[in-house]
Amino acid sequence: MSQPEVIDPKILSANASFQSGEFYIAGLSASALAEEFGTPAFIIDEDDFRSRALNFKNALEGAFGERSGKCYYAGKAFLSIEIARWIAELGLSLDVCTEGELAVALAAQFPPDRMEFHGNNKSASEIKRAIEIGMGRIVADSEIELQRINQIAGELGRKQEILIRLTPGVEAHTHEYISTAHEDVKFGFSIASGSAMAALKMASELGNLILMGIHFHIGSQISSTEGFDLAIRRAFQLLSDFRSDSGITLTEFDIGGGYSISYIEQDDPTNPREIMDHLAKTVKKESENFQFPHPEISVEPGRAIAGPSTATLYEVGTVKEVILESGSRNYISVDGGMSDNIRTSLYDAKYSVALANRISKAPKIASRVVGKHCESGDIIVKDVDLPSDIAVGDLLVTPATGAYGRSMASNYNHLPRAPVVAVRDGKARLIVRRETFEDLLGLDL
Repeated sequence: MSQPEVIDPKILSANASFQSGEFYIAGLSASALAEEFGTPAFIIDEDDFRSRALNFKNALEGAFGERSGKCYYAGKAFLSIEIARWIAELGLSLDVCTEGELAVALAAQFPPDRMEFHGNNKSASEIKRAIEIGMGRIVADSEIELQRINQIAGELGRKQEILIRLTPGVEAHTHEYISTAHEDVKFGFSIASGSAMAALKMASELGNLILMGIHFHIGSQISSTEGFDLAIRRAFQLLSDFRSDSGITLTEFDIGGGYSISYIEQDDPTNPREIMDHLAKTVKKESENFQFPHPEISVEPGRAIAGPSTATLYEVGTVKEVILESGSRNYISVDGGMSDNIRTSLYDAKYSVALANRISKAPKIASRVVGKHCESGDIIVKDVDLPSDIAVGDLLVTPATGAYGRSMASNYNHLPRAPVVAVRDGKARLIVRRETFEDLLGLDL
């Protein structure tokens, strides 16, 4: 796959560009950032992040008006204390799925009533903590969990508002392991099998639960609307059937996230206003078809906010020509790899990459950008044409790494995790520092 040396602007954050061959973000060059903060490093365009978050919030409110619920930022994409502060300041809500993510949110003094708690195996301690702080919503994922929430809420003398997570049987056009709404997955209650209806009935009868509505999430990196349309129709059928059976009209409907971004030139990114307008038309149509009151609609963008806002800088350590039957390929090894971007190895994810510190007029050749880990699958960009004169000390940039880069990072081979640097108006500051060997050794007894 051949890529231009200067990456398609739709893949970059709003304030990123190439100037005379060098990558700049918010007025700072790749060379200056690498010199000050080292590599690898995640560089986040703060204004771009804020703008994308507000675009989703405003699109939701513009499309659904008084029936708009909360625009939850999906913290699993990337969460830090500073990110939680930005989200709170912008008026969005926050989705967490572990007590660790909740701890980050509380350290940022995020309002608990603007949070929801996801996860398919919430422990008793996690549920207790959520109820104690006044968690806005807990999204229940199993009958065991419904009973657990009810018991703990009773012990605390509280009543907890919940949503029921559905499995609507829709398989989005995405990689199997990031598709979460067809039947054979660990998440939610199946509509088709009847377990969703049974869960709604159980939740409505447990005395310490307040059943507010339903939730589904059909997958990730979704650029078409057909999956959402079908899931919404099936969810309305369930709501209508439940109302007929119980006399209860549920008022909240969380459509989840999964909105696409551009990683490579061929990708089609989601436009927040267009997708929210489409979802509003579908919800209105189905509420009328089922003669069901228009519910309050919430959404959960994560990748679509964090992903494009961040680029990763690497330094080249070695370059090796590998002779193949069909020709040859340059293996360009950088100072990170699967410890800061596992998605290529895990999902066969595609990324763009470019020389970031200079202009090259050398011919481009078949290349593979790889990491420094002791794994043959430690690949960042599998097939790309890059200048043949890339050498030790050069910088490379991979854009669109803000979602699931740092949040899925590891210490494989005992490599310290990379820092996150926020840039804005020509100034840079650490929001997550680089780990040290002392950090790693500090856990050993």
